[in-house]
Amino acid sequence: MEQETIVNSQSRTEKVYKDREIWVGTLLGGTLAAGYMVAKNYRAFGETEKVWKTWLATVAATAFVLLVSFAPYIDRLPNFLFSLVCAGIIVVLVQMYQGEKIRTHVRAGGRIQNWWKTLGVSMAGLCVTVILFVGAAAVVTVVEEYNAASKTYGKMRHEIYYNKNNVSESEVDRIADASIKSNLFLDSQGKWYAHARKVDTDYEISLSVSRATLNDRDYLKFFAETRGYLQDYFPNNKIIINLVEGNFDKVEKRIE
Repeated sequence: MEQETIVNSQSRTEKVYKDREIWVGTLLGGTLAAGYMVAKNYRAFGETEKVWKTWLATVAATAFVLLVSFAPYIDRLPNFLFSLVCAGIIVVLVQMYQGEKIRTHVRAGGRIQNWWKTLGVSMAGLCVTVILFVGAAAVVTVVEEYNAASKTYGKMRHEIYYNKNNVSESEVDRIADASIKSNLFLDSQGKWYAHARKVDTDYEISLSVSRATLNDRDYLKFFAETRGYLQDYFPNNKIIINLVEGNFDKVEKRIE
């Protein structure tokens, strides 16, 4: 009871963000907006020692989100779902560490931040997050271009692109040799363009094909059978064939 009275006397004149404002702020402005709101609450409650800890956690969470956004397969997860998960986690943490303080503040007649302030903080957080994301994307692009490589194989000089930081040249040579022996690279079909990458212990081979090939059942059956032959050469690694149309990053068909 004494602690509650102290909290009330320190925070009654300050405005705080309720959990619903923090939830909406996280959805719109990401972890930076959430961190600002949580830190402001701690300052209003007079717990200044927790403000800098909140910002440290916010920076770490933002860095984690940026790293996850460049992780393989993350593009398959709808953006709104990822935002909902982040917002849900943050609201649970707010309930755990500030929930009772917020309720005490409200019962004591303390003021609540209005929605316009919440929206403003959210938009500021969104702008900073976008700037950070664009900067990180630029760095990733430069690094990828620096480490990008390609080699040609066979009479038709089939070309395989790869990233030297992801898969070694010797691994690419093995993939190319197995692709030729298993008839994945058919000389009768002309020159093949492929991209090889490693995800954990899996090898993904992305092949550039035409739209007609993507819709041809016989071709899809051929790739499925060939993937099985190719798998025999890599007993310790799962082989996945991705069919793309032009852009290696946009997978149209995944065969595994």
